[in-house]
Parts: sequence; C-alpha cells; structure tokens
Amino acid sequence: MSEQIFGIHAAALELRSQRMGVLASNIANAATPGFKARDIDFGAALDERLAQGRGDMAAHGAEPELLYRRATMPALDGNTVELGREQVAFAENALAYSATLSFVQGKVNTITRALKGE
Repeated sequence: MSEQIFGIHAAALELRSQRMGVLASNIANAATPGFKARDIDFGAALDERLAQGRGDMAAHGAEPELLYRRATMPALDGNTVELGREQVAFAENALAYSATLSFVQGKVNTITRALKGE
C-alpha cells in the first residue's frame, strides 16, 4: 500500500535509515582495533528492493547487503574507519533522508487535506 501512495520514497526512506545506522556504527568504532568499516550501496539496494516486486511483503523485510569499505590509509591496528570520510557520508545520507522525509510528509499532508475536503 505504501508503495502505491509514496512510490519509491517509502523504500528510499527505509534504506536511508538503515544506512544511517551502519555509518553511525562505523563512527562509533573509529578507535576499535581491527574494526572494518561497512556501508550499503544505496543505489543497488534501492534497485534490488524495487525489483523484488511492488506490494510483496517479503521485499520489505529483505536486508540490504553490507559491503566492506576500502580504506585509503588503514590504521596499523587494522581499523579501516576513516573518520572524516564517515562523517561526510553520514551528513550526506542525513540530508537525503531529510529531503525524502519532507516529500513523504508533503504527500501525507496532501492526502489529509483531500480527505478533509479542503
């Protein structure tokens, strides 16, 4: 139902939220020896989610594939988190999440006004 109303934005919002969690985990483990930074390829995950079929409940439960991020300069302790890179990725993802959420809220407001007859 949500895909019929919100289109691609429902899946995008969910994937952006999941990616935000992964990036936050990377940032939190920046000083953990041996920690390997991970990320979600948002474009590929969104394409896969949409290809699984609209309205298919199993598609909503599918987790996106977590990929290991290649470090430009890994630490001597084996940690591959590059804090600046992670912070930029987190900020970009947060901005895209906010934009998608604003679109969804606008759609909800439009539907609410239509139901009220405004």
